[in-house]
Amino acid sequence: MIWTTELPPFVPFFVGALLVVLTRGYVRQALLLLVPILGGLQLLGVESGTYWELTFLDYTLTPYRVDRLSLLFGYLFHIAAFLGILFSLHVRDTRQQVAALLYAGSALGAVFAGDLISLFVFWELLAITSVFLIWARGTERALRAGMRYLVIQVISGVLLLSGALIRYHETGDLGFEYLGLDGLASWLIFIAFGIKCAFPLLHNWLTDAYPEATPTGTVLLSSFTTKLAVYALARAFPGTELLIYIGAVMTCFPIFYAVIENDLRRVLAYSMINQIGFMVTGIGIGTALAINGAVAHAFNDVIFKGLLFMSMGSVLHMTGRIKGSDLGGLYKTMPITTGLCIVGAFSISAFPLFNGFVSKSLIMVAVLEQGHHWVWLALLFASAGVFHHAGIKIPFFAFFSHDAGIRVKDPPLNMLLAMGIAAALCVFIGSYPRLLYDLLPFVVNHEPLRCNPRDRTAAALVLLGAGIRLAQALWPLSSGAALSEPRCRMDVPSARPASGARLCGRGRIDRCGIATGGATQAAGRDRPVAAPSRTRRRAGAHLANRQRGAVGRASAGYVSGALLLVVVHPEPGTRNQAVHCTRPSRSVTSTELSCKCVVGSRQSGRKS
Repeated sequence: MIWTTELPPFVPFFVGALLVVLTRGYVRQALLLLVPILGGLQLLGVESGTYWELTFLDYTLTPYRVDRLSLLFGYLFHIAAFLGILFSLHVRDTRQQVAALLYAGSALGAVFAGDLISLFVFWELLAITSVFLIWARGTERALRAGMRYLVIQVISGVLLLSGALIRYHETGDLGFEYLGLDGLASWLIFIAFGIKCAFPLLHNWLTDAYPEATPTGTVLLSSFTTKLAVYALARAFPGTELLIYIGAVMTCFPIFYAVIENDLRRVLAYSMINQIGFMVTGIGIGTALAINGAVAHAFNDVIFKGLLFMSMGSVLHMTGRIKGSDLGGLYKTMPITTGLCIVGAFSISAFPLFNGFVSKSLIMVAVLEQGHHWVWLALLFASAGVFHHAGIKIPFFAFFSHDAGIRVKDPPLNMLLAMGIAAALCVFIGSYPRLLYDLLPFVVNHEPLRCNPRDRTAAALVLLGAGIRLAQALWPLSSGAALSEPRCRMDVPSARPASGARLCGRGRIDRCGIATGGATQAAGRDRPVAAPSRTRRRAGAHLANRQRGAVGRASAGYVSGALLLVVVHPEPGTRNQAVHCTRPSRSVTSTELSCKCVVGSRQSGRKS
């Protein structure tokens, strides 16, 4: 039987890519979905250890090495592959489908690589396969952005190979373990990882290429490349102090670009750098709590950032537009997409009871425990910035801003299912974080919210409903939004005087009554007519009363959710102890990720 635990996880994806070329229709769709499902089930039975070694040109290579850290990212990449494939199931482009499977397989191969040469091979395959998801859009901008992306990714691979060969020449060791910044070789490898991780001044490839990819390709791109770099840093450079400050800068500087950016997918690209900065900071702190927080946040980021990219991809797929100034009012005809996008916005903003909170809190606590108070303030500022540009700007400009007159329905069922699964995971992990914590490399004693899990879920649903209601209540406050309701018809000649302006529907001034600059129909109906100031004042007062009532009801929903969190009886829990993690011990085998940990006055070696 070929499907055994000894089979490297990348093999099913590569075989599936070959079979995709040979199949068509529903058979191909079923094959695309089965590959990540069966691969994930196979990975559930894998134990830690080295499963495959070979000799090539006097080099001893370990293409398949498993431990708790690689297993966590293995699970994550299977989930990401399934969601990305399900979201793109309607696409009839063989090139994209083959590239998607090869891209996901390359990421899995790199995660389970036990030596630097095997890592380099999959590192470069990752670049070559992913660029086709950018080129598949077929525009001139996509072609140029993809070429720049490929050049930078190949440079990263060359640096990685150079560092690996220098290290082998100096030490005779090619193991992909803790390296530290102790020489030229490790610095070359560090820069190679930093390019893929979008370090400051090395990040332009991400914000340049990701927004130019296809609506479905961007979802996959956001899941693998940068998260593989986070994994590589967590394995090779934990506790490197330089990473603390690099990560802090990464969390802050993208905010200023995201705030002024009009392309909503590019806003999410800047937001991705911001979130990776939290992970890099946690890796730089290097304690067990910080490492757990970094890899947990990488896990959650793939889900909620994927959800946001899927929601914006759905908007682009249905409307052909992605600039915030061209969108607005879509909540009326895309209500499901709107609600799912709000779940992603809550999650990336680290609202309690959503998955972003249960991982980001680990990093923030770890930073404080190590006395980096200025770094903690930077992360706090960055968190506020995330809430502004991703938690508010993305859903507001896409769905609740001025009515752009676009009337499209929700996307196809497969896209809604993918977004629905991602949204459910955001709420489920946020309500039951212990399921994620049990997969992390080290034991977690942290409890983000000490209350009954059922109450957490109920509170999350209450807060979600209240948030949606608040968004609906506040959308007319935007400039011109109150005047952008659909027109009501007036069966009168086009020369009707201004005194004919009236209120329509639910008491809002429509375009029949106020000239908003919109297009008019050739038949003379629906022609904008100037409204007198008295009508405008009356309508404004009526609208303000409606908004105050809606905001009051939404605020009551938030208060109800807050009270639900307060009245629950807290469960007894142990106080977090600082667990200081130094460079991994060399006394264990190369297939184990270990750490010398000091808890209180006791010293122990903890393996994962």
